[in-house]
Amino acid sequence: MGGVLDTENPMSARRAAVGQAASSATTAADDDVFSNPLSLILTAFGVTALVVLCIQFSRSADLMAALWAANGLAVTVWLRASRGRRHDLLLTAVIAGAILLGELMVGNSAFLSIMFTLANMIEIVGAVFLARTFAPTMNLSSLGGAARFLLAAGMVAPLPASLLAAGMLSLLGQGDFLNGFQTWWFGHAIGVAVIGALGLSLTRANLARLTRPAALVEAVVLLVGLVVVCGVFLYSHRPFAFVALPVLLLIAVRLRVLGVSVALLIVTIMTIGGAMIGYGPYVQHDLSLPHQVLMSQLLVLIGYLPILPVASLLEERDRLADRARLGRERAEAASAAKSRLLANVAHEIKSPVAGVIGIGELWQTGQLGAVTPAQVEMAEMLVKTARQVETLAHDLLDVARAESGAVKVELRPTDIPGLIEDVRRAAVLRPEAATLTVGVTCEGGGLVALADSQRMAQVLTNLVGNAMKYGGSGERVLLRAARIDDRVRIEVVDFGPGLSPQKQAQLFEPFNRLGLERTAIEGHGVGLALAKRLVELQGGTIGVISAPGEGATFWVELPAA
Repeated sequence: MGGVLDTENPMSARRAAVGQAASSATTAADDDVFSNPLSLILTAFGVTALVVLCIQFSRSADLMAALWAANGLAVTVWLRASRGRRHDLLLTAVIAGAILLGELMVGNSAFLSIMFTLANMIEIVGAVFLARTFAPTMNLSSLGGAARFLLAAGMVAPLPASLLAAGMLSLLGQGDFLNGFQTWWFGHAIGVAVIGALGLSLTRANLARLTRPAALVEAVVLLVGLVVVCGVFLYSHRPFAFVALPVLLLIAVRLRVLGVSVALLIVTIMTIGGAMIGYGPYVQHDLSLPHQVLMSQLLVLIGYLPILPVASLLEERDRLADRARLGRERAEAASAAKSRLLANVAHEIKSPVAGVIGIGELWQTGQLGAVTPAQVEMAEMLVKTARQVETLAHDLLDVARAESGAVKVELRPTDIPGLIEDVRRAAVLRPEAATLTVGVTCEGGGLVALADSQRMAQVLTNLVGNAMKYGGSGERVLLRAARIDDRVRIEVVDFGPGLSPQKQAQLFEPFNRLGLERTAIEGHGVGLALAKRLVELQGGTIGVISAPGEGATFWVELPAA
């Protein structure tokens, strides 16, 4: 009954359907691999060739393989081409057979060939498992991804195989355990790290950057320059290996991860290969050949390989910068659309509201016929409410113009004490002023600011109106002006309940009334946002100083004239 779904249990049916789809996808993928064995044949050929090449070259210097590229190729192909569990098993068989064939071709005994193949397969399988576990995205274009791949697959995975191979050779009397362990571990770590990094960085996105002729020419020039630098300084028997670092850094800056991966392969082959044939920066230090090779391996691991995370960090920064740029563009487009919407809404509101105000005033004065006292009161309420809507429409229009840069300011020397006095006189005529005193204090002389007097009057009127509405419980509002260096500071002080730090952080956000929309205090949350934009257009700054229970001081600073 395996083909029948439980229709009475939707969740069971859904899980079964998903399982069948996944199974079908895996089978299709495996069939595709079996039907196209060319990639597996090429992998086997490459691994075998690298095994023979590395062993023969190492034997010419009486060394264990100091730079093992075969496992790096195997790990790369496995990570890039694997399509499921069956393919993993197939790759295991193909790679193990290729390594065993290479070991036998160089003349190793059957026992040694099998033991070396086992050690290599432990390393390869471990590297694939650790890479999939700790760097599952296989993305070297981020610092985290590159660091996890290098540490897990490059440094940790070769450890068990190094212990096994060195211990086996030591027991057979064919080498010192410590030297064998170091040579195997460092050589295999470099192979997996360098070859693996190159294989994982060969993506379409990275290769697409080289399609431009200028980029391709630059890459060739930099890589040829690296070869020349390595050839001149690494083979001069002088301790000038550090000279390659500036070139590697330049390649990281210009070519990013793909360029650095190629450069690391070049400099690794030249550095370790040169040491194995008697060249390099450590020849004149009276070191034995194995120690020269060991120092060259450490130079690559500690000196050159860390350039790869640097390139990854630069590429990650580029990606984040592009994301931020796109986000900013979207935000600017949304802000422009919002400003257009506000402007359109304000224009659409103004005309009908003006008609309502006109009809209300005619009704209130009896020009439309006899009215009762109750009707007069209703007409007054109608006109008052319509004027509030008209004020909101004007504020919305000003906000939209300010955000779009359509508000023009004429900066002229403005007498601040006179401006403050005009604002005070208008404020005392407001209904809220019946229970308040509005005072003015001007400290010192030179209180002339470079500002637009009309816009500053609008800003100060707004601040004073807010102080009277929200800080009226303090029964006093104070306007203060003073000269501070090359700035003129204007303060509007109330002695009301004050503001918490959380509310201060939201003060200048449009349409945010800090929860007061549920109270009887009128407002629409646009005034302070508009005041901030108008002040900034005049080259000034605006802010607030407050604490719960201590009132609030709104301040504006403008350039002195």
